[in-house]
Amino acid sequence: MGLIVSLIVGGIVGWLASIIMKTNAQMGMIANVLVGVAGSALGYWLAGALGIAPAGGIMRFVVGIVGAVLLIFILRALGIFKKG
Repeated sequence: MGLIVSLIVGGIVGWLASIIMKTNAQMGMIANVLVGVAGSALGYWLAGALGIAPAGGIMRFVVGIVGAVLLIFILRALGIFKKG
């Protein structure tokens, strides 16, 4: 059950991050889930490295979105996603 919830939340996080970075038209459902899950992991790792421990569901969700936005930014810099 935890895997299913992680995939659903990852999809939502990836979708919101793709809207923020304006790559929503380029990304499908699978890309949203992958970016959401990997971006959330990146966000949690970065928050831990900075000594920030997100407490509560809302802050964890925000850290996940910030990590996914950062991942899309990195992928855009590598040329995987185009701007606009």
